[in-house]
Amino acid sequence: MQEEVENKTVNLMISTTKLTARTLIAGFRKYSQHHAKVKAGKAVPRGKQSVKELVGQGQGVSSLDISTTGIRDFERIANKYGVDYAIKKDQSVTPSKYLVFFKARDADALTAAFDEYQAKRLNHRDEKPSVLAQLNKFKELVAALPKKVRENVQERDI
Repeated sequence: MQEEVENKTVNLMISTTKLTARTLIAGFRKYSQHHAKVKAGKAVPRGKQSVKELVGQGQGVSSLDISTTGIRDFERIANKYGVDYAIKKDQSVTPSKYLVFFKARDADALTAAFDEYQAKRLNHRDEKPSVLAQLNKFKELVAALPKKVRENVQERDI
């Protein structure tokens, strides 16, 4: 009886060891497949990125100059059109300008985005009058108002 129990115990240990080894080998194979898939399909950054990342994608890079005002507006429009771009400040010129680098394949999308940006800047300038113009207008209105004359007359009754 004791011998049978020992044989069953040994058989159970051998089966468990084989199962563990097989499981480990299968897990390693799955990991290596996953690692190869991730390495092959490495995620490409989209939208705003550094100049180094943009050049590293190897698709050719072009650039445009834009003024210092309205960088945020341009970023919103470029993200709307799905353009991969990088913004670099050029301080060698006074006043400083911003250079927008973009992929050559995004040229059509960037042209549309840049046209919309320019139209927005022109409309924005027309819609809102300058603060100085409004201030001068209000100064003239205040100057045209008749001045109040206040007389201090004290009357004493006896």
